[in-house]
Amino acid sequence: MVDSVSRASSSSAMASSRQSIAEDFDTFLSILTTQLKHQNPLDPMDTNQFTQQLVQFTGVEQQLKTNEYLEAMMLSSQNQINSQAVGYIGQTVVASGATTDLVDGQATWIYKIAEASDDVTVTIKDQSGNVVYSQEMGMKAGTDQIVWDGTTNSGEVLTSGKYTITIDARDADGKAIDVTTKMKGVVESVDVSGTEPYLIVNGLRLPLSSVTEIGAADSPEETDA
Repeated sequence: MVDSVSRASSSSAMASSRQSIAEDFDTFLSILTTQLKHQNPLDPMDTNQFTQQLVQFTGVEQQLKTNEYLEAMMLSSQNQINSQAVGYIGQTVVASGATTDLVDGQATWIYKIAEASDDVTVTIKDQSGNVVYSQEMGMKAGTDQIVWDGTTNSGEVLTSGKYTITIDARDADGKAIDVTTKMKGVVESVDVSGTEPYLIVNGLRLPLSSVTEIGAADSPEETDA
C-alpha cells in the first residue's frame, strides 16, 4: 500500500514539475518578446544570455520527457509481472523457506542435502517455537521431500497451523552438511499492491522472487516424517 502511495506521489510531483516548467517557459518567452520589442534599435541587447536560458529550459523539458518515458516502461514491466503472478492462482508452487501450513493432515517440505548422511535430525516446531515432532534418520544425497501427517511425538494429532522444519545433518566426523529446505503449496490469491507481487500460499505471504518451481506437485519421492 505504501509503495502505491509512493508511486502516486512521484507521478504527482512529476506532473507538478512539468506544469511549473511550462509556466516558467511561457513567462520567459513573454518577457523576452516584450524586451526585444522595446529595445533601442541603435543599441540592441545582447541575446547570448537569452539563448543560454532558452537552451537550459529545453534541456529540462527533454529530461522530463525522458523521465516520463522511463516511468511508462517501468509501469508496463510491473503490469506484466503482476499478470504473471495472477496466473499462478490455483497452481502448486515450491518456494524457498522452512515454514508451511498443515492442511488436511499434511505438511510438505522439499529438501536438498549436499551429501548422504546417516546422522540426520529432523525437527518440526509450531508458531510459538515449541518442538512438536523430531526424528533421527538417514538421508541420501540429492533432493527429496518430507511429508508430516501432524502427529506429534506424544501421539497428539494436529490438524492445522503453521510449522517450521529444521534439518541438522552431520558427516562421519560430526561436521555439518549443507541442507536447504523449501515449502510447497497451492497459490490461493495474489497481492499486487506493492513493488513485488506476493503469493498467498497456505495463508503465508511469499514474494514471487522466492518461487523456484511451478506445478511441481509430486516430483520427489515422499519421505514420511
